[in-house]
Amino acid sequence: MTDTDFWSRQKAIVTAGATGIGLKIASALHASGAQVWICDIAEGPLAEAAASLPGIGTVICDVSDPDACDAFVAKATEAMGGLDILVNNAGIAGPAAPVQHISTDDWKRCFEVNVNGQFYMARAAIPHLKAAGAGSIVCMASVAGKYAFPLRSPYAASKAAVISLARALSVELGPDQIRVNSIAPGVVAGDRIRRVFTDRAETRGITYEEMQAVALRAVSMKTMVEPEEIAGLIMFLCAPSGRSISGQVMSICGGLEYTE
Repeated sequence: MTDTDFWSRQKAIVTAGATGIGLKIASALHASGAQVWICDIAEGPLAEAAASLPGIGTVICDVSDPDACDAFVAKATEAMGGLDILVNNAGIAGPAAPVQHISTDDWKRCFEVNVNGQFYMARAAIPHLKAAGAGSIVCMASVAGKYAFPLRSPYAASKAAVISLARALSVELGPDQIRVNSIAPGVVAGDRIRRVFTDRAETRGITYEEMQAVALRAVSMKTMVEPEEIAGLIMFLCAPSGRSISGQVMSICGGLEYTE
């Protein structure tokens, strides 16, 4: 089977697929010939994504709402005739502050989106992946889930939970030929990291440029990761090239060695 034959048969769902990393993932899948459905929380970005990717399916969905996740998966799988790939991309950065200054609501919200959302989506998707006879789930984690990240405790803890969830799912679903892996990006170029650097710089009392330098000081390659690189890794994992890869945490970070 050629790559074209393989991808033309694939049916994929990408959460938070209208902007940023999610849009790059959806674009790569769409360009390969796969059927793709995406969700996001705002109508405007979804409309723009649909205009740029003809034939893509879109749904407004907050992944922290289990009923919304169930409805999204039901609508997408009915339209596509099944499901082969789930990319759990949706997530939020959470607050950048010392633990004693983090509100209970901010803590809960970070877990509701970053962890519960991935659980709800996987739970809804698994019966369809099993029906397909094989499949792939990719969970977006972070290097923050592997190392100590000061001033980002809700985000770091939630991403560690994602890594653990993906590992558990890989063992549960392996007999069904469903592969489950997590992606651990490092410092990814884009709007989110600009917001994070701004918040952390303010908390530390330093400039934005100084905060960026601190972050990249821990990266051996001294560079940010581009969203297209993450999309490429996900394509590799979901393709036949990744058929024996499951239960892994795939870091894509330019050699991030420690955090400050």
